[in-house]
Amino acid sequence: MTQKSRRQAYWRENTKLIAILLSIWAIFGLLFSVILVEPLNQIFSIGKLPLGFWIAQQGSIYVFVALIFVYATQMDKLDRRYGRQEQDEQESIDS
Repeated sequence: MTQKSRRQAYWRENTKLIAILLSIWAIFGLLFSVILVEPLNQIFSIGKLPLGFWIAQQGSIYVFVALIFVYATQMDKLDRRYGRQEQDEQESIDS
């Protein structure tokens, strides 16, 4: 595999991961927190708060923080798989 094809594969996987995580964030941040808030309020309550309200106020923030950790972990694995860490260290030494 050439350097250019490895770089393209790395960025293809990186953008795929970002698209998946942004989709999950959009589902919680927009769909559950705004569009489906009324049906969710009718389904379940957390404490005295309706589910839709809770997701809008707290749940979407928890999901966002969880997605940050997922992204960091997955990117670390991706960097190791493609040897990006060593390559970046070598480039910083050379410059």
